[in-house]
Amino acid sequence: MSDSSRDAGIPHQPVLYQPSIDALQPHDGGRYVDATLGAGGHARGILQYSSPTGQLLGLDRDESALSIARQRLSEFSGRTFFRHSSYVQMKTEVEKLGWSSVDGILMDLGLSSMQLDTPERGFSFRTDNPLDMRFDPTTGLSAADLVNTYREDELSRILWEYGEEPKSRRIASAIVQNRPITTTGQLAALVSRVYGPQRGEHHPATRTFQAIRIAVNDELGGLQNTLPIALSILKPGGRLAIITFHSLEDRIVKQFFQKESKDCLCPPSQPICTCGHKASIRLVQRKPVNPTNDEIKENPRARSARLRIAEKL
Repeated sequence: MSDSSRDAGIPHQPVLYQPSIDALQPHDGGRYVDATLGAGGHARGILQYSSPTGQLLGLDRDESALSIARQRLSEFSGRTFFRHSSYVQMKTEVEKLGWSSVDGILMDLGLSSMQLDTPERGFSFRTDNPLDMRFDPTTGLSAADLVNTYREDELSRILWEYGEEPKSRRIASAIVQNRPITTTGQLAALVSRVYGPQRGEHHPATRTFQAIRIAVNDELGGLQNTLPIALSILKPGGRLAIITFHSLEDRIVKQFFQKESKDCLCPPSQPICTCGHKASIRLVQRKPVNPTNDEIKENPRARSARLRIAEKL
C-alpha cells in the first residue's frame, strides 16, 4: 500500500489504492469525482497524480468523514470541492460547479473502516450501542426504526435478499417477538440465540447486520440509479472505477457494464437487431481486480474487495 494511505491519525486505509489510481489515469487539468470520499485516501492519490491543476469533487453522506477529508486534503486547497451529498446527486453537484463533464469517477461502496470502528454509529455487533447504521445520521430511518416497525414478512425479505441469510424467517420472527430492540448488542444476541452454539470465524449476526445496513441506506437502489448518471457525465475516454465488497453490489455493476459494452441486446436467436442499442463503454478488464495477498495481510477487510473499470466510448 502506498504511503499516501497511511497518514498519521487517519483511521481508514483505502482499499485497492494503486489499482484505483491506475484505473482512473489522473492527469494534469483533469476533473474527477470521488463519489464516496470517506477520509480522502483515494482522493489524495487522484490529486497528486493530476497535479498541478487537476480538480476533484468529493461527495459523502457522512459529515464526520468530510471533516477529516477537508483536513487531510487541505494542501490541495483551490483544487478540491467538498459536498455533503449522496452519489445519487452526483450530476447535480457536478453541474453546480459549472462542469459539463468529468474525466474520471471513483465509487468505493459499502461501509468504511472508519464507520465500523466508531461504535456509537451502530454498525458493529461487537459492542453494545444505539442501533443506527445510517451513513448520514441526520436524515432517514435508523436501523432501530426499521427493526421495530417493519412487518415480519418485510424483515424476512430484507434479510434474505440483502444478507442472503438462510435463517431469515426465524430471525425476522424473533425480532418481532422481542421488540423493542434498540441496541446493537440486543440484536446480535437475538441472532446468536436463533443460531445456537456456533463455531467459525464469522459472527452469526454478520449477514443480518449487512442486510439491515443496506436497507437503511438504500445502497442497492442508489447504486442502480447512479450508474447511468455517472456514465452520462463522463467524457469520451473517461473512466468509471467501482470498488464493491459483496456479491449483490458486484452483480449490479457487472451486469450494467456488460449491458453497456454491447451493441445489441436482442436474443441470440433473433436474426436482425431491433433494439437499436449501441455500446457506450468498453471494459478495461473483463475480470475484476482483486487485492493482493500482501494487501489482505495488511488490511484483512480488503479480502472481499473487487474493482471493475469501464471507459466511455
